[in-house]
Formats: sequence, structure tokens, C-alpha cells
Amino acid sequence: MSMFCFQCQETAKNEGCTIAGVCGKKADTANLQDLLIFVLRGISIYGEKARELGELEKKAGLFITQSLFSTITNANFDNERFIVQIKEGLKIRDELKAKYGDKIEGKLHDSAVWFSDDVDEFHKKAAEVGVLSQKNEDVRSLRELLIIGLKGIAAYADHAAILGFEDEKIYAFIMEALVSTTKDLSVDEMVAMVMKCGEYAVNTMALLDKANTSTYGNPEITKVNLGVRNNSGILISGHDLKDMEELLKQTEGTGIDVYTHSEMLPANYYPAFKKYEHFVGNYGNSWWHQNKEFESFNGPILMTTNCIIPVKDSYKDRIFTTGMAGYPGVKHIADREEGKTKDFSEIIELAKKCDLPTEIEKGELIGGFAHNQFLALADKIMDAVKSGAIKRFIVMAGCDGRQKGRNYYTEVAEQLPKDTIIMTAGCAKYRYNKLNLGDIEGIPRVLDAGQCNDCYSLAVIALKLKEVFELDDINDLPISFDIAWYEQKAVAVLLALLHLGVKGIRLGPTLPAFISPNVLKVLVENFNIKPIGTVQEDIEAMMAGK
Repeated sequence: MSMFCFQCQETAKNEGCTIAGVCGKKADTANLQDLLIFVLRGISIYGEKARELGELEKKAGLFITQSLFSTITNANFDNERFIVQIKEGLKIRDELKAKYGDKIEGKLHDSAVWFSDDVDEFHKKAAEVGVLSQKNEDVRSLRELLIIGLKGIAAYADHAAILGFEDEKIYAFIMEALVSTTKDLSVDEMVAMVMKCGEYAVNTMALLDKANTSTYGNPEITKVNLGVRNNSGILISGHDLKDMEELLKQTEGTGIDVYTHSEMLPANYYPAFKKYEHFVGNYGNSWWHQNKEFESFNGPILMTTNCIIPVKDSYKDRIFTTGMAGYPGVKHIADREEGKTKDFSEIIELAKKCDLPTEIEKGELIGGFAHNQFLALADKIMDAVKSGAIKRFIVMAGCDGRQKGRNYYTEVAEQLPKDTIIMTAGCAKYRYNKLNLGDIEGIPRVLDAGQCNDCYSLAVIALKLKEVFELDDINDLPISFDIAWYEQKAVAVLLALLHLGVKGIRLGPTLPAFISPNVLKVLVENFNIKPIGTVQEDIEAMMAGK
């Protein structure tokens, strides 16, 4: 096989992509990602020793974080960017090696000593250090579950760092976890590290929540326009709110409208962005519709993070990437220099020359139910629960994707009893957030907390409900978890929920290919994780608290 990747839900045959990624990733790109992670292990070996000596290498921690982020599904397809990252990683590793190498006893892992500056050697080495280099299926499963969870943590930590919020303990844990994948640990030790990853996923999402809300205010109930105006527009997708802010500032007074797409939709809920009259709403749906929707938008598109998919020639000359996103042949907006902003002038000038967006729908969405807003409505919600008007909360958060099996989530939303509330975050909401599901005593039946990282809000809400109901166990709440996953941030969220003690989670549309039968058995026995079933059977079970 020319590659092996099984980190996303759509991996071939639910086993692994071996020729090219279903996502569109080429074999050489997948292999370079494997090599980058191998180099990150080497950096971490020295970084962990620095931590043991009371010295945390913050620069190395941020580099590891950003590099892990770049390997997330649909983030970066650009080989040249990965080669630059690998070379920089080797440089950082060797700087640490010079400082701490003589303080490490015993034989070093290959990732701590291997070196080359030849690109051909990169590709050769990449073929040796991929996922399948670990032959034991269960060890491989636990190590990859950990690494995949780390990728999700890294994405959230990078977003927080961009806003000036960093926690050195998170960087230290990422290094510790990467080093653990170079050691012969017992199953119990590996499982413990995976659970610790869940703990740090909670901590990292809490940090990002603090970063977002401190900077832009708490999300509030908002009606979001879905139509278009008679102006040229720029479409911004991804998750990076700092990019959102700087784009809005730079387009103010230009006559250009700004629209969100996919996971950027929740930017509409933040008070800080509402002052911009040219910020006019959301265009389109979740990430996998972008080929069609980017064509019809007609103006420039800015991809701030994942989820970019293979770019069509019809809009290749008007799509831009920035941050950890990348695609061959697509213009990349450079990172901001310290104390300065990114320069979006090329995008703005292009927008002035483009046709107006083609309207694809009308109407509006209601969102903004992150934890602060939900808790502001707590008395009203509790009264509805006590009166029996609300019988159950169904958490259907996570990711969207292309597989037809994801229609399950739409059908569940349509067929749930009218006395249920759907709580959501992430792009999974696009499966049902435009349905006319009504409300319960003025409370919308779909409560959108925001982006995938805002699943933290759902955890905060659940813990608050546990307190209000005076319960000892979160699993005694009238809440069921019916989660859709696609990529690695959703895995970090899943591990976070397990750390918080949530049991009985339904996971779909398929179980992860990187979970071996024996590891799955552990998860089932300890947390009662289960695959989704039929719509009617699952609804009946969830309404019965099962």
C-alpha cells in the first residue's frame, strides 16, 4: 500500500485509506504527515526532559500544537508546507537536544536522533514510521486513539493561543502523551493516558471558551440571515474568530458584505461582531457542500482552518487559505507578525471585481445557546422540565459528513417527540437546524451552542443541570447523547465526555476504524459506548433513558 490513514469517519471500507484519502489527500501528503508526527515525538522527548528539570519549552509546545493541528483531516493538503514544517521541527528538536540531550539516560527513540535535510529521504523515512509500523493491533489502536485525541486538543489550543490565551500545562501534557507512544506501556497505562487526554480536552476547551468569551463577549440568542444582499461579498469559513475580527475591520466602509460558512456560523452569535453592519449572515451549509456553494457565491472565500476539500478550478483563483489550512496552488495569507494584523487586502480588492453572490435560500436561523445564554434561561427551562413540557434533552452534537447514513440524524430530529429539546454544537447541526421543529413554551427545540469546540458548553450545561436537580451522577439526568463524528476534534470531545463520566453515548454513523475489537470492548464495558441503530429503536431507547 502507498499510504495508510484511518483517522476520519469516512476512511475507506471503515478500515483505512491505502491508495489515496477519501478526503482527497494524496499518498505522499499522508506520509509526510506521518513523518511530521514522528518528528514531534522527537521534540517531545527533549521537551519532556526540560519539563522534568523545571523548564518548559513554550516555543516547542506551540510548534507541536500547530503541527498536530495541520494534520487534521481536511486542514492542509500542501506538501511544500509540510516539508517546511518538518525541517523547522528538526531544527527545534536539535536545539533542545543540544540543551538536554546529555541529561537523558538510556537508548533514545529513533525520532530523537534521526536527521536529514533531503526531501527524498523525507519520503523514504515517512514510509517507515507510519501508523502500521506498530504491528500490535491493540497497542496501535490505543496509541492512535491518543494521538487523534491530541490533534483535537491541539486545534483548540492553537485557537486559544491566537487570542493570547495559553496554558503551559497543556503543552506539557501533549509532549508527555507523544513520548508515551514511544514506550512499551501496559494496556492499563495506555488506557490511563487516553483518559488523561479526555481530562486535557476539557481543560483546553475551557481555555478556548474563556479566550473567545473574554475577547468577543458571551454568545447570545441571535437570528441569522440566510439570504444575500445586493453587494459584493466575502465568504469566511473554518473556526478562527481572530481572522473573522480582522476581516470585518478591514472590510468596514468598503461596500463589501461578509458572510459566514459552515463552522463559522456561530460568529454571528458574538456581541463584538454585531456592530459591523456589513456582517450580514450565513451562506450555505456544512463543509462538504462547499464545491457547489463556493461556485454560486461568486466572490472570494477565506478558509481559516479545516475543513477545506479538493478545490475546483471554477473557484480556485478566488479561494485563499490562512493559519494551518493549505492547498496546493491556492494563495495562502501569511500569519500575522507580532503586534500586527493579517493582511486581507488582496481578498478585499478581488471582492470588488467579482459578481454578487447568487442567493441559494432565504429565511433565518436562531442560535447562540452557549452555556451563559442557556443558564440565563435556566429558570424557564427548569419550569418546563418540572411541568413535563420538556421530557428529555437529546445531545446531537459533532460533525457532518457525506455518507448517506447521516440522514439518520435528520430523521431522529424529525421523529423525536415534540416534548424533547435537541442540544447541538459543531456542523452536525446542519442535518436539522433548518427544519421547522417549533418550540416548547418559547424555547426553540434546537439549541445551537456553536462550533465543535463549544461542545464544552454542553458539558457545562449538563453539570449545571446535575447541580440544579441535586443529582449525584450526571447519567441520571434526562439527557441522552447521540453523537455524530467525522474528524479528530470530535474524538477529543468524545474523550472529554468520557472523562466527565458520561455513559451510554451513541456514536455514528460508524464506529472509528482505529478502535480495535479489544479496545472497543474496554470502552463498552467501562462507558457503554454503542453504535447508532435504527431511528425508531434509538428514539424509544433514549426516551426510556437507555
